[in-house]
Formats: sequence, structure tokens, C-alpha cells
Amino acid sequence: MVEDLLVAVAAAGSAGVVYLAAAVRVIKQYERGVLFRLGRVSGDVRPPGLNLVIPFVDRLQKVNMQIVTLPVPAQEGITRDNVTVRVDAVVYFRVIDATSALVKVEDYKFAVSQMAQTSLRSIIGKSDLDDLLSDREKLNQGLELMIDSPAVGWGIQVDRVEIKDVSLPDTMKRSMARQAEADRERRARIINADAELQASKKLAEAAQQMAETPTALQLRLLQTVMAVAAEKNSTLVLPIPVELLHFLERGGRPSPPDQDRGATPRHTDGGPEQGTGGGPERHADRTSRLTAPDTGGPPQVPVTDSGGPPQAPVIDTGDPPQTPLTSADSTPQVT
Repeated sequence: MVEDLLVAVAAAGSAGVVYLAAAVRVIKQYERGVLFRLGRVSGDVRPPGLNLVIPFVDRLQKVNMQIVTLPVPAQEGITRDNVTVRVDAVVYFRVIDATSALVKVEDYKFAVSQMAQTSLRSIIGKSDLDDLLSDREKLNQGLELMIDSPAVGWGIQVDRVEIKDVSLPDTMKRSMARQAEADRERRARIINADAELQASKKLAEAAQQMAETPTALQLRLLQTVMAVAAEKNSTLVLPIPVELLHFLERGGRPSPPDQDRGATPRHTDGGPEQGTGGGPERHADRTSRLTAPDTGGPPQVPVTDSGGPPQAPVIDTGDPPQTPLTSADSTPQVT
């Protein structure tokens, strides 16, 4: 009798252990449990820890409450400015209502993925290529709003959406490269022209200052010579100032004929020359060289006085040649 009682107690204990093992459920810290009793949601969401259910009657389903990183496959579309691109993105979301995530949608991860793909295609069609390349923050916000609107009813909150990469055709890449190169060349030319303008203004001010102070030009010349001589060159280039060329040009011009340094000769009819210039002997040794002005006629021969006072030159005005005036003791000279 005692043996039968012990066997019954052992069997009851074994059955209790088996029932307890079937009824105990452990929920992790990042999970929440939804209890379905006979197919209906029973009670509130079960917290993390040890939970007991009725075997074969209750079914506890766990939901991960962590943030899920969902990559969106690359979507090909045509932008508003008719450029074919391929864009991929990534979605960060988490479950905020475990019951709605299990009851209102079959597979919330697949639903979020499909919604992200369709929203990404819609964003591509509404945007320009420049917006996809440079204004991604605004597109991310619009894409997040489009995905989050239906996901709220599923008990899901979208934290962030990021566009990862925008793939362009090779022809478009080459066109953009040429455009960027042309733009950089334009800016380089503008900067160079601005530098030339500023340099010309400074050079004009320097030239004006050197014109007021001629010695500054000589100092500048010496500085240039020192700068050239500082290098180990076998050839020395020495610039010549323009003022020096002008000086040499003026020095090479013929000077006007020298005038008699004595007093103006005076003479009377048949008398000797009066004045401080000397007597007839002085005039006999020298020849008076007076050149007649050019009036368009043939060249005139100056009159040479061999014994009398100096004769005035004959001026040809187009009339018949005249006999020059001579003194009493000289012979007429033919012009």
C-alpha cells in the first residue's frame, strides 16, 4: 500500500514538473510578450522576466523592441529632369506597440520594406538630379514622412531614413565632369583677370611715384640687377631705362651752326669793317657761311668774300637770279 502511494506521489510530482516546464516562459529585456488565449489577445503585454501560461491553451508570442536596420534595395527611376538613376537607402525603425505589430499587419518587417521601396521610387520621380546629389537631408525627411505615415497604424515608429548612394550613367558622369571642369576654368580666368586689374592699378601708382622721383627708377634698376646677380647665372641682363635712351637721342642730334662770337660787323660804303670782330685780314682768312632758307627753289651757293666785308646770302624767291651786292674792292660773284 505504501509503495503504491509513493508511486502515485512520484507520478504527480513528475506531472507537475512537466506542467510547470510547459507553463513557464522567459521574456528577455529587449522583448515584449503578447498572450493569445484560445486565439484572442488576453490581457496586457507581458513584461520581461518569468511568465506563466496555460499549456495547450495560451500562446505567448515575443516581439523584439530593438531598433531594426532595414536596407532598401536599389531602386531605378527617372528624375523630374529626365535623368535615369539608381538610388538605395536604409531605414531605421522600431516597434512601439507589440500588439498592433502582431495583429494589424502580417509581417511588419516585410511591410516596412515594401513601403520604403515605393516611397523611394516616388521621391526619385519628384526630385531633380541636383537635389539627389546635394540636398539629401531634405529628401531624407520627406522619405521618412512618407514611410512613417502608414507605419504608425502598425505600431511602428520610423526613426530615420538615409539615402546611401546615387548611381548615375557613365555618359552623365562624363557630362558632369566636363561641366565641373568648365566651371573651374571660368573661375580661374575670373581670378586671373581680377589679379591683372589690381596689379595694373598698383603698377600705375608705382609709375606715377617714379615719375615724381626719378631716382626711384635708378634704385629699382639696381634692385633688379641685385636680384638677377643673386642667382648663379652666367648671363646678366641689364635693362636700360627709357630716360637714358631719350638722353642719348638728344645728345646725337646735330647742333645749330655757331654764330660769330664777336660783335655784329658794320661797314660803310667802301670803308673798312667797323667793330670788335677784326679787320679785312680776319675776313680774308675765314669764309662767312650763311645758309639761305629753303623756299622751294634750287639750292643756293653762299657768297664768299675774298677781300671785302662779308656778303649777305642770296635768297631765291622764284624770280630771275639777281646780281649780288659787292664792295668796291671786290669782284662780282655769280650766284
